[in-house]
Amino acid sequence: MSCFVDTSAVYALLDADDVNHLPAKGEWRVLLERDETLATTNYVLVETLALLQHRLGLVAVRTFQDDILPLLTVEWVDPAMHSAGTSALLAAQRRGLSLVDCVSFESMRRLGVRDVFAFDTHFGEQGFLVRPAPPRRRTDRR
Repeated sequence: MSCFVDTSAVYALLDADDVNHLPAKGEWRVLLERDETLATTNYVLVETLALLQHRLGLVAVRTFQDDILPLLTVEWVDPAMHSAGTSALLAAQRRGLSLVDCVSFESMRRLGVRDVFAFDTHFGEQGFLVRPAPPRRRTDRR
């Protein structure tokens, strides 16, 4: 089984103050124990490195580079995938959706990957299985 790895998950994993840090650590352990193929794109790498450097500094970048990146299979975005992602972004007309998100969706579809390690709700909206599962909202039954 394969699982796509998103920036939101890597960031939560490396930032101990992030609200999703503990769920990220737990899911990361599960992914590693199951020896799953962990896929991402070079676009996610660029986004992740920029975010880590900006918010957490170069120590976090080095931790990512040394400890996490070697465990990932990186899919390199070709011109056709970039074009498909750009078309999807423009068609969606949603300011909060990014090109990296749209390219990630396209990559996952092309690879046949349905699971994603992420805390970005856009993946669930696209029909992917988000891991860890978001907490269920409580309903008030009176």
